[in-house]
Amino acid sequence: MAHSNRDPTTSRHVAVVGAGAAGLVTARELRREGHSVVVLERGSQIGGVWTYTSQVEPDPLSLDPTRPVVHSSVYKSLRTNIPRECMGFTDFPFAARPHDGSRDPRRHPGHSEVLAYLRDFAKEFDVEEMIRFETEVVRAEPAADEKNRGKWRVESRSSDGAADEIYDAVVVCNGHYTEPRHAHIAGIDSWPGKQIHSHNYRVPDPFKDQIVIVIGSSASGVDISRDIAKVAKEVHVSSRSTSPDTYEMLPGYDNLWLHPVIETARKDGSVVFQNGKTVYADTIMHCTGYKYYFPFLDTKDEVTVDDNRVGPLYKHVFPPALAPGLSFIGLPWQITPFPMFELQSKWVAAVLSGRVSLPSQDEMMEDTKVFYNKLEASGIPKRYTHLMPDDSQFEYDNWLSDQCDYPRIEKWREEMFYIGFKRIYAQSATYRDNWDDDHLIVEAYDDFVKFMSSYPELLPLLKT
Repeated sequence: MAHSNRDPTTSRHVAVVGAGAAGLVTARELRREGHSVVVLERGSQIGGVWTYTSQVEPDPLSLDPTRPVVHSSVYKSLRTNIPRECMGFTDFPFAARPHDGSRDPRRHPGHSEVLAYLRDFAKEFDVEEMIRFETEVVRAEPAADEKNRGKWRVESRSSDGAADEIYDAVVVCNGHYTEPRHAHIAGIDSWPGKQIHSHNYRVPDPFKDQIVIVIGSSASGVDISRDIAKVAKEVHVSSRSTSPDTYEMLPGYDNLWLHPVIETARKDGSVVFQNGKTVYADTIMHCTGYKYYFPFLDTKDEVTVDDNRVGPLYKHVFPPALAPGLSFIGLPWQITPFPMFELQSKWVAAVLSGRVSLPSQDEMMEDTKVFYNKLEASGIPKRYTHLMPDDSQFEYDNWLSDQCDYPRIEKWREEMFYIGFKRIYAQSATYRDNWDDDHLIVEAYDDFVKFMSSYPELLPLLKT
């Protein structure tokens, strides 16, 4: 496939931090726009969070700041919770490969298939030639010297030694599934059992015949509780989204119960839930999400992380005081991630080239304040700043598309996401293998065929 570079007003030298899905598509879009790009990736391969490893951190709660950090949080049984059709980049369909035994053709494939798709993407667009592997960014800050005013100094380290380089801009794509958040439990310091965060969960075997409490009922909590229930004696799920008197056995299981939040943990090994039930547990599993974390970034408080709000950021991407030299790709969550990464990176690339203009710093700051005030007035906690529920993600995607003069998100993609998201909660044990949106699959593949008809060599991707 030809790489269509534009004739930009300005060509920038840009550092991209991270070679996960966000970093890969950002590198492609920056180069398409005519910029020179270096991707700095601390791992030895592409994929970011989708790179599975059996390794876990020695501290199961990941509280020790000196611990050796394992970047991936993927567990062995993980499958996508949205269909592959709506998950793929807009111009590189995530279609099933032929049944040759090496790929996963399911609509909700396992993590290895997502990684294979990202490798296909990187190969198709020659992204790897821009990546420096096993290179960790240790510091990124605005250049202080007069000669490089307005630019960025990036210090990195690799097996070849340390590097200190100047870039016109830095795009942060380091993901947000590595630094765990934990539940606050009264009395937990004297509770004698084991605790682990889902970041360090891989397989259920260590929990055989145990009584396990899983805190959290979002995607990872649902998956892991059911995974552990295959081998555990009992699994009790604590969910803050249930009523205080909730106590029910989940359908299809005789050892899996749903509870409200934990009221207290006691030194005799018991855990008391808000519904009054007491469980003597061996392990508490925290499926409680992650923190945004940028230990390498030094912006003199121009960008902070406050109760998991990265800000101030204009449209979740540009800090007004440092735009366009610093930007973030991939902060929003509960979304279809890859298309959003693509649209965000198209916007960043176009802004850096001068093809698209940003509002003034004051205007961006005012817009951001209005957004924060709206969240507060609606009673939405600060930690949900980057959550995009309901229609907001597609409104945002389409706003990005309009900025870049790029086609808006397809209606079938929106509908497929909504239907799939509802099924997660209504059919949590079966939604990945039972669906009722075949008409949308037909629409998706019709669009894919139209796109791929220009590239005959890619048509085999549609044959299952």
